[in-house]
Amino acid sequence: MQLRLRLQKKGWLDKYFTGESMDYRQIIALFIPILIDQAFIVGLNLVNTAMISSSGVAAVSAVNMVDSLNIFLINVFVAVATGGTVVVAQYKGSGNDLMVSKASASSVTSVSMLALGIGLLIMGFHNPVLNVLFGSASTDVLDSARVYLIGSSISYVGIAVVQAVCGALRGVGKTRASLALSLIMNLLYVLLNVVFINVLDMGVFGMTLAVNIARYVGAACALFYLFKLDATLQLQFRDLFHIPLSMLRKIMFIGVPFAAEQMFFNGGKLLTQVFIVSLGTYAIATNAITGSLAMVFQIPASALSLTIVTVVGQCIGRGSIADARKFIKSFLWLGSASLLLIALILMPLFRPLVSIFNPPPEIVHDIFLVLLVNTIAQVPLWSISFILPSALRAAGDSRFTSITSMMTMWLFRVILGYILGIVLGFGIMGVWLAMNCEWGVRGTLFLWRFRGKKWYAHKLI
Repeated sequence: MQLRLRLQKKGWLDKYFTGESMDYRQIIALFIPILIDQAFIVGLNLVNTAMISSSGVAAVSAVNMVDSLNIFLINVFVAVATGGTVVVAQYKGSGNDLMVSKASASSVTSVSMLALGIGLLIMGFHNPVLNVLFGSASTDVLDSARVYLIGSSISYVGIAVVQAVCGALRGVGKTRASLALSLIMNLLYVLLNVVFINVLDMGVFGMTLAVNIARYVGAACALFYLFKLDATLQLQFRDLFHIPLSMLRKIMFIGVPFAAEQMFFNGGKLLTQVFIVSLGTYAIATNAITGSLAMVFQIPASALSLTIVTVVGQCIGRGSIADARKFIKSFLWLGSASLLLIALILMPLFRPLVSIFNPPPEIVHDIFLVLLVNTIAQVPLWSISFILPSALRAAGDSRFTSITSMMTMWLFRVILGYILGIVLGFGIMGVWLAMNCEWGVRGTLFLWRFRGKKWYAHKLI
């Protein structure tokens, strides 16, 4: 019986996750380290939010508000790093090791310089930024937000280096090394938060200090690995100062539209955050806690979204469109199945999960309702809205995915969110319902694109 089950399992894996470009063993080897990485990142984010909650609702609200801005800014240079991942993956698929090395160096340098510019800009204009975005928040929340925003801006270069190096490593399939670097940075962050927040009671300033130390130690480890330990990319320090313009154009072909998408997409989320700020501190806390819990439910699907960039990129590099189509379909079904399974496991555990955050009793019921609706909606909608565009982008179809995401974000999540949440008085629930509607519209457009041929017609390398 066990042998029969094992053979059936192998047959299923061969049918859906094996092709000419790679087999299911290679895909699993790519996926598992990314899954562990995502689980640690989300889990540690949960722990950090829980730790800062011990400093009061104002501290939670300040960190959540600034993190919404951080995500907006960091995703700009992470988008360029994704462009590097796609180019590296396609060159790896084509077997051109020299160009893999050049693409990796170009990615690290361009992402780091972009992060430095963004960080200096935010430090110089932190007061106007906070006043425009969160001016209606209470004074104690704004004071904490100011400290956290300046400290976060200083750390941007550190996380940029880690993201660029990890992106290049994922592009060549070295997800274990990428996992190790991510774990060093994130585990150190949590450890320092325990010391600075729980032991020394330094509050938001302690969190700011922790994020800087962790990110720059992570960057140092990433560069040490790249120059001293890695045998695949074969980079030397001087390579970072020689960026061929042709290579930079290839990276930016993917990275710039994606960066623009991230700016508009996360700008819309930031504007949504402004709606929520106007609803009061309890609404901000409800949104923050619900968002943290929702990310836990999405861990396996998020890992699939990252894995498919390498898988499809290498398939396109080899010229195997049939494999790319097959793997995309399999990943979409697997993503929805994972969301359903995690929901069935975790929703019954809502009470112990939410208790981690020590929320005021008045908002627990609201958190449950918003999380329940979001959990139901994400099973059919999340994969086509997030995994599918990652696959299309890996094939070079960055312009369509970016324009689609920007349009649906502003037409549905922002405008509809304002109407439902503020005008019609549905509050937080209205904002989240608008987001779920946006997933459905965006995913439908991506499915339509995937059924055609234009998504793989781009000649990137």
